[in-house]
Amino acid sequence: FLAGRHGFLRKPVAGVYLWGGVGRGKSFVMDQFFAAAPTQAKRRVHFHAFLQELQSRMLAITGQSDPLVRVARAIAEETRLLCFDEFHVHDIGDAMLLGRMLKVLVDEGVGLVCTSNYEPENLCPNPLYRERFRPAIELIEKRFDVISVDAGQDYREHSTSLEEWGSFLWPARADDRELIGSRLGLAADAKFDEVLSVNHHPLKVHAHDDHCAWMDFSEMFERPRSASDYLWLIEHYPRMAVSGLGPLADYPPDVSMRFLNFIDIAYDRQLRLQLFATVSLDELAAGGAALDFSRTLSRLRQLKLEPL
Repeated sequence: FLAGRHGFLRKPVAGVYLWGGVGRGKSFVMDQFFAAAPTQAKRRVHFHAFLQELQSRMLAITGQSDPLVRVARAIAEETRLLCFDEFHVHDIGDAMLLGRMLKVLVDEGVGLVCTSNYEPENLCPNPLYRERFRPAIELIEKRFDVISVDAGQDYREHSTSLEEWGSFLWPARADDRELIGSRLGLAADAKFDEVLSVNHHPLKVHAHDDHCAWMDFSEMFERPRSASDYLWLIEHYPRMAVSGLGPLADYPPDVSMRFLNFIDIAYDRQLRLQLFATVSLDELAAGGAALDFSRTLSRLRQLKLEPL
């Protein structure tokens, strides 16, 4: 589609939309295309990181009308191919930003490849604002090649070559300083029980040094935190431990969703993660029917499962 493909009485294809269940190979296909695409003006971005960049660039524009359009056009000048991994919409703010952004990028002729767990019609499952995202859904359905990628199995579950990206340990006490400190690899001069300033918001940590941080589940996810907060933490601490994790069914939906967002970002940014839970992974997942939880569970199963 980089050269433009025309169908009978149809505008040129604007991009490709790959959708299917977790572990079906969508990101693999997109990555292979990205590597082979004959242009240097290309980017592969993850959903949360892209939204954070978009919001930061909009905030940097002052005194000008419609900063979203200006940022979108600037991105179009820099990028002729944008590969967008894990496209999903669960927040009204995200829906409005992404809907308008897509239209501008398509109008500017940027080639787009998107992967998602959802077919376009189900991209915005919340009925409260689905209609406000309807124009973006129709744009995808009319201007993209929509392809279902689903062989009926999660290849991650059958692969023996996947590198574990951390550990899931249970049952573990949330305050077991000796165990958690040794597993995380805290330095001898680590600082304990401090408050970090994360994007100007306080966050209590059990311990941290120059490369590691250990925090409690409640502090990370039961307080208002954004994807930008998790990105900040991962950029500053490439190894992290989270303790005090219990069954997700015991938490309100907003808490579970923050945890899911964190796992998405941590996995994409290759964080070395240690999770210390009170229950096994199966018990943690029981009843955890939050949106996109199947993707999160697939990623958690790639951690080394270590009963204590």
